[in-house]
Amino acid sequence: MSFTAHVKYFFKATASFSCLLWLTLLFFSSNVFAKQISGVVVNEQGEPIDNAAIQIDHDTTKVFTNAQGEFSFTDVKEGKVELHISSKKYSHKNQTVTVTADEISKVNVVLFKSVMEVVDVYATPLHASSIESALPINVVSADELKMKQAATLGETLKNEVGINSSYYGPVSSTPVIRGLDGPRVLITQNGLDVGDASRVGPDHVVAAETTTATQIEVLRGPATLFYGSGAIGGVVNIVDGRVPTSSDTEVDYLLQYNDVSNERQASANLQTGTEDVAFHVDGYWRDSKDYKLAGPAETEDEEGGYDESADYKLANSSSTGNGATFGSSYLLDNGFIGLSYGFMNREYGIPGHSHAGHDHDHDDDDHADEHSDEEEHAEEEVYAKMHQDRWQMLGEYNFEQGFITKVAGKFAYSDYNHQEIEEGFVGTTFTNKSTEARLDLYHQNYFDWQGAWTVHYKNSDFAAQGEEAFSPPSKSTMLALAWLEEKHFGSVLLQLGARLEQVNIDVEDSIVGFEGDHDDHDDHGDDHDNMLASFDTQDFTPISASTGLVWDYQEGYNIGMSLAFSQRAPSAGELFSFGPHIGTNTFEVGAGFDIHEEDGEIHVESPEQAPRVETSLNFDLTFRKFNGDFGYVLSAFYNQIDDYYYQNNTGLFYHDDHVDTAEHEGALPIYIYQQEDVVMYGGEAEFIYQVTSGFTATVFSDYIRARLVNAEVNDNLPRIPPLRLGGILDYQAESFDTELSFTHYFAQDDIAERETSTDSYTMVDAYFNYYIDGIGDDFIVYIKGQNLANVHARVHTSFLKDVAPLPARNISVGIRGSF
Repeated sequence: MSFTAHVKYFFKATASFSCLLWLTLLFFSSNVFAKQISGVVVNEQGEPIDNAAIQIDHDTTKVFTNAQGEFSFTDVKEGKVELHISSKKYSHKNQTVTVTADEISKVNVVLFKSVMEVVDVYATPLHASSIESALPINVVSADELKMKQAATLGETLKNEVGINSSYYGPVSSTPVIRGLDGPRVLITQNGLDVGDASRVGPDHVVAAETTTATQIEVLRGPATLFYGSGAIGGVVNIVDGRVPTSSDTEVDYLLQYNDVSNERQASANLQTGTEDVAFHVDGYWRDSKDYKLAGPAETEDEEGGYDESADYKLANSSSTGNGATFGSSYLLDNGFIGLSYGFMNREYGIPGHSHAGHDHDHDDDDHADEHSDEEEHAEEEVYAKMHQDRWQMLGEYNFEQGFITKVAGKFAYSDYNHQEIEEGFVGTTFTNKSTEARLDLYHQNYFDWQGAWTVHYKNSDFAAQGEEAFSPPSKSTMLALAWLEEKHFGSVLLQLGARLEQVNIDVEDSIVGFEGDHDDHDDHGDDHDNMLASFDTQDFTPISASTGLVWDYQEGYNIGMSLAFSQRAPSAGELFSFGPHIGTNTFEVGAGFDIHEEDGEIHVESPEQAPRVETSLNFDLTFRKFNGDFGYVLSAFYNQIDDYYYQNNTGLFYHDDHVDTAEHEGALPIYIYQQEDVVMYGGEAEFIYQVTSGFTATVFSDYIRARLVNAEVNDNLPRIPPLRLGGILDYQAESFDTELSFTHYFAQDDIAERETSTDSYTMVDAYFNYYIDGIGDDFIVYIKGQNLANVHARVHTSFLKDVAPLPARNISVGIRGSF
């Protein structure tokens, strides 16, 4: 499809979406009835709380209390409404109010002190905060996000409870949630898929930037009801203001330098507007060189140590990146509709890979033009260039009366391109053109039940072309219907939901096999033996259902429980991969094939059993205490997954178009996707104690065990995170704050067949913020240090753990502020 055709398609789809949204608004619109709710928010001592946030039901509009703790809503519908009240350093509270023809005034709300940070969550369609969800939720926002922000999403979130990183050097890392990643963890931007290829392989960077985000939310456990089968292991939602919902003028900025990789970065956000129109623009830039290592074990001297002054660096680990977003919204009295456009570029080395022996057509003008600066990348034999254009539309409208109380619509179109370049020439190109639309309809309280229906559509046109295109071009389409309901029974919140999907995966015809498996033919004849001549279109119908409850059994305490039945359709890569994968240094074979040895020859055939959906039964239990000077969150989970797709090491090796049982130099181990039943269970714990008004201590830990149910010898799954134990000491003063953290990663000995164990290590990190008055609203000078003990550490969840250890001791200095 030509560029012009894509533009026409995009605007036609956008126009259709806009018309659908506005027709829905007109259909359900009704007269406004001017009812009013007013009241006051106080603490336990009866003192007013200033700047507490109050919102009604699913409405995203908030009002804030004044210095006397007073608030007021106008134009409120009749009937029962639920007020959600929250304030910094206080617990969240829900309060039901019955609105009649008379004004409701002097609603008294008492909030209790809380050591837990309570943040509203946008990842779920119904209102929730970080402490009132049936599933455990991580939320990183505000200054905490600025301090944890790293070049990749995985490294930004790796220290959150229950979350690790797939660490592919500093250039590409994705989050690992409870041992699951790849196609089981959905990464979204404002609730819509980021539309990249990060779930195809660990060397593909996530097409989202954390420096311009306002908060990042992680749902640990199945989020299939909200997002579909691609979120069977959890979801990471990156929230930003690219489609603004307020015209208040806000500016924030950041400048930072890091010494371990000579990294320089800058970012800025601007939001402004008029009474009816809001504007947003943001941008970022980052440049880093190869990063320093803490001295590999093979360099030990006679006394068992190593020279810390030596300049050990990981070759091919440099990167550059930049991007910008422009957005605008039209603000209504009861909603908004807005559109944004953003682009991002990333160029980064692929550590641990060298393909000097590959032949390239140096006379190909198209290839010669791909890399104009050969001198700069003289040492980077293999690197990647990524570019994405993304359009996003968001809109919602709230109704004062009528059966439908709110309509929310989302639409996104992404055009993603990833090139893997060897010695200045394009070896493989990955593209993904994705379209996604979602419409949520919220109904009024019906016998005190609140809920919403969702219609969700997603289309992905993925292609890989080149000498290392391990997966054929494919088109994946998903259409889903979902229904979610919740009701308060006194102190218990009950949630019920169900989702039905139809997934279609269509791939181009292709002939696969190793040399000697079949003769050369000009077409797809029927006389081919030991190969698969063509791929069949695959159709799946995943279903999901869940029930969850949150029981506030005592003031400041609750229990969250969730039971979820979820199914996942496999990705095209899991089904149809067949070829060398540069990112993992393996030869990948999909579940749509079978490899076996017969009479000394390796044969590729269709599997005896057709690929099936992955089925998960997950139980989650969470205990929380969030009032007072001591708080905790304790979570335990058990996840039984039938027909789990995993990569099994066949013990065979691929080299120069031949397969052998013996390993040779440059040979790639052959991994094949297989389906087996799996159980995964574990727990997470976080304890927070406010020692004094300024001093806080935190202890946390997480553990996961994952094994194959029917394994005869070794039942361990590969790359499962080890037990982790950590502590944080935080001190907050009037003009500065500082934090010191320790995280111990235990040795991982529960390893899969042909996998190697990983030693234990302890990371020590710290930061210091100094606040300077008189420069805008905020002006902060900061310094942060990571791996202060300068340990040589390898990440067990990484495909490159033997090639790319964590960086050496590194210090970052910077400034950030707002006005």
